[in-house]
Amino acid sequence: MLSKTVMIHGAKIHYLEVGKSQNFPILLLHGASFQAETWQEIGVLEALDKAGYYAIAVDLPSHGKSQSLSGFENSFLLSLIDSLNLKDPIVVSPSMSGRYSLPLVTKYPEKLGGFVAVAPVGITRFKAKLTGIEIPTLAIWGSNDRTVPVSLAEELVKAMPKAQKVILNNAGHACYLRATKPFIEYLLGFIEKNHQKM
Repeated sequence: MLSKTVMIHGAKIHYLEVGKSQNFPILLLHGASFQAETWQEIGVLEALDKAGYYAIAVDLPSHGKSQSLSGFENSFLLSLIDSLNLKDPIVVSPSMSGRYSLPLVTKYPEKLGGFVAVAPVGITRFKAKLTGIEIPTLAIWGSNDRTVPVSLAEELVKAMPKAQKVILNNAGHACYLRATKPFIEYLLGFIEKNHQKM
């Protein structure tokens, strides 16, 4: 596991990295109460590394060890992907990080190999723009999510032709904390399935 930084729009952005950079890339974002290290703590980075992927968990601006950066929510991830030379990464986006991932998914779907929507915020706002976007998508929600209702998972699946939905029982908004093992299994299954098609 390496701890690195990259300059994005003049701000120093911190990220954790596992695996070899020539392997298929997975980009992990995080929710408002979390940071890159969350994915290390619950074993997701280790699981991706063991499966032979190149995984990057980024501290979003003003979170974790990253500097603050305002006004670049729509272009931040595009700049990050270009700066790190990530080719068609699968982006894993929980909760608050939807503010960064949904602009990317709707404007530059060709830059992505897949999208794992972990109850991201902003689905209602971006719903019209998401309609018809054909990148492979996994919508994964906790059954007890009181922050972003499970009904929005259904809306996402209806809007995006290549989307599938998974509901983790007895898990809340941060479903990967309560149901870590099934979360990792679904994540790896989705990546494997869509990585082979590329």
